[in-house]
Amino acid sequence: MNILKRIFKIGQAEAHSAVDQLENPIKLTEQGIRDMKEDLDKSLRALAEVKAMAIRSSNDVENYKAKAQDYESKAVQLLQRAHRGELSATEADRLAGEALVKKEENTALSANAQEDQLKFEKSVAQMDANIKTLRSTISKWENELRVLKSRVTVSNATKTINKQLAQIDSSGTVALLERMKEKVAVEEALAESYGEIANESRSIDQEIEKALETSSAQKSAKEVEALKAKLGFTTSPETPAE
Repeated sequence: MNILKRIFKIGQAEAHSAVDQLENPIKLTEQGIRDMKEDLDKSLRALAEVKAMAIRSSNDVENYKAKAQDYESKAVQLLQRAHRGELSATEADRLAGEALVKKEENTALSANAQEDQLKFEKSVAQMDANIKTLRSTISKWENELRVLKSRVTVSNATKTINKQLAQIDSSGTVALLERMKEKVAVEEALAESYGEIANESRSIDQEIEKALETSSAQKSAKEVEALKAKLGFTTSPETPAE
């Protein structure tokens, strides 16, 4: 059966030696799903046609049965008319015989239509089962395809990251870091040196200011002594007796 062959087509294709990369099963799976969906559409149309034939056969069964009953009823009516003298017995027998022949023909047609109905209904059941299997298979492969695509995305991302990591020159990176450390150390030492120079400059300024303050104090002391001499306070005042 073509449908079953296509159902197993993907598995056979994956086992083929030409399938070496991950993208190939994805493309084959997508094509297989498209093929199965086309088969599903064809099967649904065929199922609708067979169901229509089954319905028509069922209607034919009832119509032929009704016609057979009608011919039988007409044969009875013809014989009754002949019995009442409304119709000649010969004519009534001939026409009643023709009506019964028609009855048998329609009875046979009804039986044939019933056989066709049973065949069509059996075909409908088989086709319906096949369609359910096909739908289930399509759903299964669509789920498998989603998982496969997710795996491809993850594997590609992982491959890209690993490739980037593999291309990193560890020795070059370490050398760069060492140069950066050395530069930072030089800058730190230079900053410390400038700090010491600044401190030295501040110390000299402080010493100068201190020296100037001392000279001012001495000058003030001399000026005080001169003022005392002018006032005649050459000696210290006596301490009062107790």
